[in-house]
Amino acid sequence: MTNEFVLEAITREFPGSVISSSEPYGMLTVEIKKEDIKKVIHYLKDSSLEINFLTDVCGIHYPEFPEKEIGVVYHLHNMMTNFRIRLKAFMPRENMEIDSLTDLYAGANWMERETYDFYGIKFKGHPDLRPILNMEDLGYHPMLKEYRLEDGTRTDKDDSMFGR
Repeated sequence: MTNEFVLEAITREFPGSVISSSEPYGMLTVEIKKEDIKKVIHYLKDSSLEINFLTDVCGIHYPEFPEKEIGVVYHLHNMMTNFRIRLKAFMPRENMEIDSLTDLYAGANWMERETYDFYGIKFKGHPDLRPILNMEDLGYHPMLKEYRLEDGTRTDKDDSMFGR
């Protein structure tokens, strides 16, 4: 199974769903419309491609791109042929909601909860979407790039020592 074969199968089955594709480090990476991501993953799992192992679900935050500020990344794997694929779906900050995969993969439960916990992305249809690692009353999502990495009021360090 090759990257070209899988990409052709996705674009044939879901015309108009693929926004872009690339192959960083040889791994097929496909950006899919957020409303079609669950259908595409369901197809990859149940078709003859048998990409049936969900390796990871995680979030990403690009504050410099308002229309694609928040993203969800899925890593899938065919264990028989050792084929891996990365799928991405992006959304604006005002609409941070995407379909849950818990009915397709039981392992998605904890991964989606972790993504919700750290990024605030809501997964529609998730059976128990609540914080998993942070405190319930934390009030913010720590992986969003909303705060400076360093305290600008510190006087005990010399920035020239760090190449700045």
